[in-house]
Amino acid sequence: MPYRDLQRPAAPAPTERVRWVPRDTPLLPAAVVGTGDVARALVRRLLRLDEGGLVALQGVAGVGLVAVMGAEGVLPWVDGAVYLGRDADAPTLYLPTALRPDVHLTLFERAFVRGRTIESPVAVVPGAQGLTAFSLAGARPLSRARLVAWMGG
Repeated sequence: MPYRDLQRPAAPAPTERVRWVPRDTPLLPAAVVGTGDVARALVRRLLRLDEGGLVALQGVAGVGLVAVMGAEGVLPWVDGAVYLGRDADAPTLYLPTALRPDVHLTLFERAFVRGRTIESPVAVVPGAQGLTAFSLAGARPLSRARLVAWMGG
């Protein structure tokens, strides 16, 4: 996976006040994100896939973060990872499968992308330290060599 600097621009005021609430119906998983130890567990899980499993996935990575995109049936499942899906009301964003912002998604998307230079699609991951957002536009097919290099050897 290529190294990508993650962009974390300051969120506009409307997104700073957004609360995340449970979705009535979860989104289908289309991406998985891991940070820290979970990212390392995700890469270890990916390394157990055969070549056919790897080529069905695309990913981006940064320091301490790995994001993998693919169809629901081929995404690896890892404890502690955040699973993201696509919502028709915010087509440029990958959002948590089980959570949604407490504002209308069209308005959230519009407020979120205004004034930002992040190329879409954008992964939006709420967490204890606030909102993490990064582009998935640079996602490339996974390769065993890139995964091993990300792990440090």
